[in-house]
Amino acid sequence: MHETMIDTTVNYTIEYQGQLYLIEQVPARVCQETGEEFFAPETVEHIQALICNNTPPLRIIETPVYRYA
Repeated sequence: MHETMIDTTVNYTIEYQGQLYLIEQVPARVCQETGEEFFAPETVEHIQALICNNTPPLRIIETPVYRYA
């Protein structure tokens, strides 16, 4: 069986309390066939700490929002 998972970094977005967050350069294992991303537990904990501890962001960007319907 051929290994389809690669170690790389990705951009991760999450909505928390009505606010959209973008975390860049997050280490992940990504399936080359499906694009599914997998994160180590310590990576998820680090992301949560960045948001919950009110860590100052590197920059703030404006994001357009559309409704599908």
